[in-house]
Amino acid sequence: MENSPVIEVRNVNVNFQNQLILDNVNLVVRKGDFYAIIGPNGAGKTTLIRVILGLTPANSGEIFLFGKPASLEGRIRIGYVPQHQMFDFTFPITIREMVLTGRIGKKPGLIRRYKDEDYHAVDTALSRLSIKFLENRPISDLSGGERQRVLIARALAGDPDILILDEPTVYVDTPTEEHFYELLSILSKSITILMITHDIGVVSRHVTHVACLNRRLYQHDTNHLTADMLAKTYGCPVDLITHGDVPHRVLAYHGDKP
Repeated sequence: MENSPVIEVRNVNVNFQNQLILDNVNLVVRKGDFYAIIGPNGAGKTTLIRVILGLTPANSGEIFLFGKPASLEGRIRIGYVPQHQMFDFTFPITIREMVLTGRIGKKPGLIRRYKDEDYHAVDTALSRLSIKFLENRPISDLSGGERQRVLIARALAGDPDILILDEPTVYVDTPTEEHFYELLSILSKSITILMITHDIGVVSRHVTHVACLNRRLYQHDTNHLTADMLAKTYGCPVDLITHGDVPHRVLAYHGDKP
């Protein structure tokens, strides 16, 4: 159903070593959303994504995917693009081989042979990201922007219904960053996207929805946020900085939360 919830986070709490990481977090992402979660370092953004993916257990609360309690069946429909320092880009494989690993887990069994449908999915993903011409290059030869395209292609090779990205532009320069968000905007026409970012300058330019997270999550009904709105409505000091001609806003705090 159009506009139906595909991700629901209900009253989630996460504690680690007596430290509160997520405090009664609630979030709803609907089909077709291009959703950004913004916040400072240590705010719990990656932890929230890991809870949704089932990689980190919550101390309490519930996760629903596609209207059902989260399970492997639902999570296999999510494509995940973690921060790329989690990958060893010196490993001697080609771009095509890297993207092909995105097909692992699409069928049951620990060992299986790749089939024509797998190779077709890889070809489609490479073409969607405009990197088909690079497919035989080793991954060690890639720039930061090219690496991010490869990681997204890898996630898309699994034919997901949701794409989740963790800080996708951390290691790319400003011109590449803008092209990258334009690419995500195009992809968002056919897939739901949930993205973690420090840069809320992209919010009004590209995404459809935004939430601010600093242990507690503040979900907003608009994609257009200003420093005044954040400071007056949520008590969030925001520093404005400029990279070239593109303004960026960096969220500092919500209320009295450090």
